[in-house]
Amino acid sequence: MWIAVLRRDGIRLRVIGDCSRLPASLRRTARDAEEATRDNSQLDLTLAISYSGRRDIVQACRSLAQKVRGELLRPEDIDESLFAGELETSRGSELPCPDLLIRTSGELRLSNFLLWQSAYSELFFTDTLWPDFGEADYLEALCSFQSRDRRFGRRNS
Repeated sequence: MWIAVLRRDGIRLRVIGDCSRLPASLRRTARDAEEATRDNSQLDLTLAISYSGRRDIVQACRSLAQKVRGELLRPEDIDESLFAGELETSRGSELPCPDLLIRTSGELRLSNFLLWQSAYSELFFTDTLWPDFGEADYLEALCSFQSRDRRFGRRNS
C-alpha cells in the first residue's frame, strides 16, 4: 500500500546501509519499493538503515582497490570525486551532500552519519528529541543556517 503512495506522489525511494542485517522479507520489500519508484522524480527519499559512515568509506576503498588490482584504474587516478562516486550515496543516482545537518536529542556528535558527505555541512544541534522535532524547531534550524557565512573551506578575503 505505501509503495503505491510513493508512486502516486512521484517519490523515489533509496535504501542505504547494511541491509544484510535485515530480515529477508524486509530486504525484498525494500528492493521492490526501490524498483517500483526508480523512475520517480518529484522527491528523493533515502532511508539510512543500519548505515555507518565508516563502513561506507571502507567499502568505497575496497571497491577502488579492486579496480586497481584489476588494472581498471591507477592509484594516481584516485581523487576526491572518484572516491565520492564509490560511496553508497552516489550509487544509482547521486545524493547531494547535505548543506545542513540537524542533530537532535542534545547530542554533540555526528554519530557515524555521512562522515565524508558532511565535510562542509553546517551543523545545528538541538536538545529536542527527534519524535518531538516539529515545524518551529525546523524553522529555528533554517534561520540559524541562513545567518551563516558558508566558505566551504576557503578563507574570507
